[in-house]
Amino acid sequence: MQDVFYVKIPLRIIYIIFDNKMSENTNMSSNISKITKVHKPFVLQSKFTPSGDQPNAIASLIKGLNENKKHQTLLGATGTGKTFTMANIIQDQQKPTLILAHNKTLAAQLCTEFQEFFPDNAVSYFVSYYDYYQPEAYMPASDTYIEKEATINDEINRHRHAATYNLLTRDDVIIVSSVSCIYGLGSVEDYEALAIELKVGTEIVRNSLLKQLSEVQYTRVASDFKPGMFHVMGDSVEIYPPAEEHAYRIEFFGDEIEAITAIDPFTGEVLGSYDRIVIFPAKHAVTQKEKIKKCVEDIRKDLKERVEWYKKEGRLVEAERIQTRTEYDIEMLLETGYCNGIENYTRYLSGNKPGTPPSTLLDFFPKDFLLFVDESHITIPQIGAMYNGNLSRKNTLVDYGFRLPSAHDNRPLQFEEFESKIHQAIYVSATPGKYEYQHCGEKDFVQQVIRPTGLLDPIISIRPSEPSKWDPLLHTIKKEDANNQIEDLSIEIEKRIKRNEKVLITTATKKMAEKLSAYFDEIGIRSKYLHSEIENMERIETIQALRLGEIDVIVGVNLLREGLDIPEVSLIAILDADKRGFLRSRDALLQIIGRAARNSNGIAVMYADTMTPAMQEAIDETNRRRRIQEAYNKEHGIVPKTIIKHVKALNIEKKERKTKISQSKKDNLREWIKELEDKLDIAVQNLEFEKAADLKDEIEMLKAEL
Repeated sequence: MQDVFYVKIPLRIIYIIFDNKMSENTNMSSNISKITKVHKPFVLQSKFTPSGDQPNAIASLIKGLNENKKHQTLLGATGTGKTFTMANIIQDQQKPTLILAHNKTLAAQLCTEFQEFFPDNAVSYFVSYYDYYQPEAYMPASDTYIEKEATINDEINRHRHAATYNLLTRDDVIIVSSVSCIYGLGSVEDYEALAIELKVGTEIVRNSLLKQLSEVQYTRVASDFKPGMFHVMGDSVEIYPPAEEHAYRIEFFGDEIEAITAIDPFTGEVLGSYDRIVIFPAKHAVTQKEKIKKCVEDIRKDLKERVEWYKKEGRLVEAERIQTRTEYDIEMLLETGYCNGIENYTRYLSGNKPGTPPSTLLDFFPKDFLLFVDESHITIPQIGAMYNGNLSRKNTLVDYGFRLPSAHDNRPLQFEEFESKIHQAIYVSATPGKYEYQHCGEKDFVQQVIRPTGLLDPIISIRPSEPSKWDPLLHTIKKEDANNQIEDLSIEIEKRIKRNEKVLITTATKKMAEKLSAYFDEIGIRSKYLHSEIENMERIETIQALRLGEIDVIVGVNLLREGLDIPEVSLIAILDADKRGFLRSRDALLQIIGRAARNSNGIAVMYADTMTPAMQEAIDETNRRRRIQEAYNKEHGIVPKTIIKHVKALNIEKKERKTKISQSKKDNLREWIKELEDKLDIAVQNLEFEKAADLKDEIEMLKAEL
């Protein structure tokens, strides 16, 4: 797993640079036939050079790519610098690259790292832009219809537009994305064709520009200027593209564009000037007027057939429902070119046949793009699961007359469709899954197990739960000092506390995690528990508390989540290691054992009364890696060093907030809400989503009190 931290991701975007030889155009164009791409090489910038087995991994994977291998796997242990290996491959291949991660926070971390490696290239972030999302749904049992409800994060929306903009305008592009990239995004052709070119010296009618901006989904406002909006001020039109942090001021002299300047959208400060810019649509789901007219004809045809089918089946309520809802959407499409839920009419807008794969971010890439799938053992199954989950919900909406059958075409890609878009892929994981083994031959697995820090995979100790069965060769305490595995573990924890080291314990059940944490508190060991019922923000704060020294132990059921690569942890304890199931599989055991691999004193203790095949395989693989690492360290005279990592004291800030609230609850509640809202804006801009979620919850709680 990767270390997770949150850093503001700057937008390094310059709106379109055109070829100087492009022919002059005296008229404004709303249909750019071809946008000249910027050609700039990928240049990796780092003070480090490949070390350990990184050089061999880089060379082997590049050789496979040059031999046109479609699938390869980088089998990299935790902390071996897999991201740096990926960066070296990108520099060698010089191709637009997509890096898939299984969640937003991991994608944010990877994006930050790649921006540091490639500061002069276009590195973008593409994830779901919802802070809150409740999909449209219907529950027949209670006759409950739930309308789609969403809160869009403007900052993430900006990054999404920046990603597609970069792909259309330059070659040196890296997109770090969650599985959001397999969801429908709108037609690439329409998005590009509806771009508006503006050039100093061009004679145009200002009202024509305003009309075109409205047609590509920009909203005219008088105040509260935000991305995707424009306003008119005398002889100037100010446009705020959704992919930018600045707006553009278009100044007219009569019917001629006299000047184009970039401005701060809040202060109006001039930031720079341009001879020519291109404004892309404010939304990805846009289409041309001619297509809308044809689209409406097709919708009406299918609507008529659907209504007749319901009536034939004696379902008059559903017939009336679909008629009313669809006719309203048609009216909005004809009037504005857009409607809420326009994604449910994707098939008509694109002119595709039923069942045709939707257009996604993958379609913005050239066909020979390079794909990295990070933590592939999690990400690949996640991609495969998206389609079926969406299908079940849509079936109900369509059956009960809330949507036409075309809603089924608003969906994520099926896994086979995703596969068909892959040119060459490298799967990156410490524990590759079935898919990787099925698609990669033995020679297609490239090993990377040596850490630049010299750290070794931890020693593994097997300890039965009954003291009478203990083998004195496997542990250091005396039999009479402990009566069971919990007391044995308590003694081991005390040793770590004296050395200012930390402990992670994984249990088989939530109840056991809670009881064990309570027991530790009773005997004076500071601990907290984690499991799926604990809110995300509280999980983050618990991890921070461990790293800040406020607690010494975390007890959890599933400690495989990202964000738990904690260098202070020197002891991993796995209770009931011989239980069967996902959390005690070979791969799961390897992942949790790896949590102790960032500390030079790392050790993993498995409490079990029998040796399962999964345990044996995990032990064998860990020992194999450790032998390779020890041999390398000995040959090169390397002494392992614990990783030192900065701690962000997020929970301290929360305590300060709670104290202040309790002191000023009656008199200053509204003022404090405003202060928290300002902090929320800053957190969102810095992509600190967990912090933003915590602030949002607190704001809502205070507003409820008001």
